[in-house]
Amino acid sequence: MTAMDPTEVFRQEASELFEVLEGALLDLGQRPDDRELVDSAFRALHTIKGSGAMFGFDKVASFTHEFETAFDRVRKGEIMPTQELISVALAAKDYIRALIEDPQSTDDIIGEAILDDLRRFVSSDQPAAPVAEIAEAPPLAPGERKQAGWHLYLEFESHILRNGSNPLDLLEDLCKLGPCFVVPITDGIPFLDEMEPEDCYLKWDVKLHAACDKDAIDDVFMFVQDEMKLTLSPLEHVEAPAPVPLFQLLDEEPAAPVAEMPAPAVEVAAAPVVEQPVAKAEPKSESKPEAKAEAKRDDRGIATVRVQAERLDELMDRVGELVIAQARLTQLAAAGSDLSIKMIAEEIERLASSLRDTTMGARMVPIGSLFGRFRRLVHDLSRDLSKPVEFVTSGEDTELDKTMIECLADPLVHLIRNAIDHGIEDTATRTAAGKTEQGRIELAAVHSGAQVLVTVKDNGGGLNTARIRAKAEEQGLIAAGAALSDHEIHQFLFHPGFSTAQTISALSGRGVGMDVVKRTIENMRGSIDLSTRPGQGTTVTLRLPLTLAIIEGLLIRVGEGRYIIPLSAVEECVELTAEDERSRGRSFLNVRGNLVPFLRLRELMAASGAPDRHQKTIIISTGETRVGLVADQIIGNHQTVIKSLSKLHSDVTIFSGATILGDGTAALILDVAQLVALAQSRIEKQHLSEAA
Repeated sequence: MTAMDPTEVFRQEASELFEVLEGALLDLGQRPDDRELVDSAFRALHTIKGSGAMFGFDKVASFTHEFETAFDRVRKGEIMPTQELISVALAAKDYIRALIEDPQSTDDIIGEAILDDLRRFVSSDQPAAPVAEIAEAPPLAPGERKQAGWHLYLEFESHILRNGSNPLDLLEDLCKLGPCFVVPITDGIPFLDEMEPEDCYLKWDVKLHAACDKDAIDDVFMFVQDEMKLTLSPLEHVEAPAPVPLFQLLDEEPAAPVAEMPAPAVEVAAAPVVEQPVAKAEPKSESKPEAKAEAKRDDRGIATVRVQAERLDELMDRVGELVIAQARLTQLAAAGSDLSIKMIAEEIERLASSLRDTTMGARMVPIGSLFGRFRRLVHDLSRDLSKPVEFVTSGEDTELDKTMIECLADPLVHLIRNAIDHGIEDTATRTAAGKTEQGRIELAAVHSGAQVLVTVKDNGGGLNTARIRAKAEEQGLIAAGAALSDHEIHQFLFHPGFSTAQTISALSGRGVGMDVVKRTIENMRGSIDLSTRPGQGTTVTLRLPLTLAIIEGLLIRVGEGRYIIPLSAVEECVELTAEDERSRGRSFLNVRGNLVPFLRLRELMAASGAPDRHQKTIIISTGETRVGLVADQIIGNHQTVIKSLSKLHSDVTIFSGATILGDGTAALILDVAQLVALAQSRIEKQHLSEAA
């Protein structure tokens, strides 16, 4: 087992921090008065800066520091964050991400331009004081009374220097909050021959004279909070001691550790150090005991474990092989008469099923991790198209397999872009129609049986059915005057190269987006429903399976071959009656008064031999369309481990994969969407022949 590259760990953690930062900035655009959002953004920036410096990303640390400095007036409440400022801050976030993920693609000129824009937006007639000025604020006059501050006791773990953190840098950051009086505690320093050069032996007693809240102090130490003990107690009207020049300290106490401080100590000394030493600064009584603090740290450490995605994929493959082996054991046990073997087979089946569910649960990811990415997309499109759009999400806790999440990103991008570009009208049109100036995009997810429904809904003008039909006739997709329902006409939007856009732009016009959506969703064994109301908007619903690894399937027999139908697509099973047998030209079933077209799988698979006397029909559905599949026998439920087909079978569209049965033979998995499309095409041909 190879250890993960620390730099790669930093990139992963930075990616999570970028999501937090982006979310806070976007929310700040909606709620500019929310101080918690500003603090959240600064905490993310501070962590990125500290981590970047630790792992050698000096440009990241430098740029982020400048970003913090320029944005400092927002944190102080001196200026309100505007949409223009938020846009520049988002650009700065993108630049920091590029510095981490692909440094070669960046240029210092871009970073300087972004920082110049930031400074321009935060500048005013009364500019914000630089951070350095805050750090070097003049000390209090002797005897002057000061309002409430904080008394801090700092004790770092001895190995903190080995991890790349410097306590002096932290003290420097603390001084930026206001005047500090720092006293080093030297009781823990061993004899010289017992010292470890990389260990930290000093502790610090600090009096901070600043009217800041506890969160501001926590932000300074947030990156090392697991490697230190921090005790806080409020100061109330403390007498500030007389300032002591640094040279006097050096002359009178040449052996004092403060005199040996490197460059950062100069800023610390700007707020003078108390002459008299503090004997033994003990943690205050309100702090937790050391044992409890350690236990809390341990609990935090084991609460979540970062695992590489490849390992989860490998684990899922092993579980799949175990399920196949368990199916073989069950089949062998059923063929024999040994009760002990049957009991063991049942126990292994139970354990394998439990392990399968646990493993699949480990691969499940809340879809909210995907939804969060589109807030930035909507923000940028709304700005570029000058269309104010409200983006609302729901069902973020709905879980999907991580592979499904990765595959779903591109289709949702195309759907949201189309909804804003084509669906949402411009402000003048919406006002004339009596609508609110701000459009609305709703992105929602909900569980529905063994599927997840993801919907993209807008309150725009809806689909122009007449325009879609005219474009389809223009491209020769349908004959002029052909009788088609609105639902059938709307399906042309998913045809390759089809677009109703008048001009080609950076967003649309080439007829590629919706085609990509359909192909991707069908490859995920899902389906698409499209509904619209003229003048009120359009709703696109994606129906997706929970996972692409193991599914529940219905095992059937057609001739000598066996096939799997995804159980989530099966509505019911009925017997093919003699009347249905006689209506070979019509190929319709009468299911409780509803006509349902059916396909004879024997003909489709070119099965040899005579059909069974009592054939069965499995009614499947995708969206609003129902189709019957006629098979010789329904064998029963089967846990299906999906295996991909080779490239040699890429032209066989009615199969989506294969699986291994208990006896070691293979069974092909039927592609429900392709079978439904095949049935519809046959019905259309039949209608055309009858019309002729």
